[in-house]
Amino acid sequence: MPSINPRPEQLAAFTQQLPAEAPLLMLNLLRYQDQAQYPQGSEHSACSGREAYRRYSQTALAKVQGVGGEVQLMAAVQLALIAPADEQWDEVLLVRYPNKAAFLSMLADPQYQAATVHRSAALADSRLIASLPH
Repeated sequence: MPSINPRPEQLAAFTQQLPAEAPLLMLNLLRYQDQAQYPQGSEHSACSGREAYRRYSQTALAKVQGVGGEVQLMAAVQLALIAPADEQWDEVLLVRYPNKAAFLSMLADPQYQAATVHRSAALADSRLIASLPH
């Protein structure tokens, strides 16, 4: 089953379980739609999933930087050596945030929230994994 956006219980666990002031690394695994899947009647022009994600990224990157975060890595996936055969990803993205409050404030930002329509339209599947650097 595809996972595109966090469920409320996942956000609650994120908020409760991660330490308040520790830096955070968020690992994103991204698989794009061939054609972006905007909601019926959307004002957004038809495009590929990659293009829709680029539209999202224009706002998201500014918001990441605005809360003190930075992209550590963005790379095209070539081959999964250890993974289920049907699990394929197009890109991996690693973003560092100063703490969970910074990440949560980005999620609450109205401009960021408006841009997520592009992310949702772009992705066939994704993973977002919170990690604490050693």
